[in-house]
Amino acid sequence: MSLERWSPLHELETMKREMDRIWHDVFAAPGPVAAKPPEQKGVGTPAIDIIDKETEVLIKAEMPGVRREDISVSLEENTLSIKGEVKEEAEKEGSGYIYSERKWRTFARSINLPVKIKAAEIKATLKDGLLRIHLPKEMAQQPHKIKIDLS
Repeated sequence: MSLERWSPLHELETMKREMDRIWHDVFAAPGPVAAKPPEQKGVGTPAIDIIDKETEVLIKAEMPGVRREDISVSLEENTLSIKGEVKEEAEKEGSGYIYSERKWRTFARSINLPVKIKAAEIKATLKDGLLRIHLPKEMAQQPHKIKIDLS
């Protein structure tokens, strides 16, 4: 039996290779053999930013490649829901496709809001793949500022 010199870097490299293997096994995109049939749809969640301003809450959601008419935004009590879908592109015969994951996908995201919102004044815009939702706060929810006089 031969002795091997222990190297902490060797152990870290071994652990990194094992973690890469696990990551690949769990999260790797399916290849052509393991592709889902077109009738199955996955639901994703768009990346969002929530900004609490003095008079409104601003939500920015990434919507690359989504048309305005394919997005649904609703408010129920203090929960804002964003739903939508990216529809299948027309397939062209003989276009060279081997595999495509972009045929059809849906997304949904629900956000619990910390303040009451004026539902009638909500505005949403979609530009350059970014959905902006302006949610005006109800006046009762805004803090009353008290000015302190120095004497």
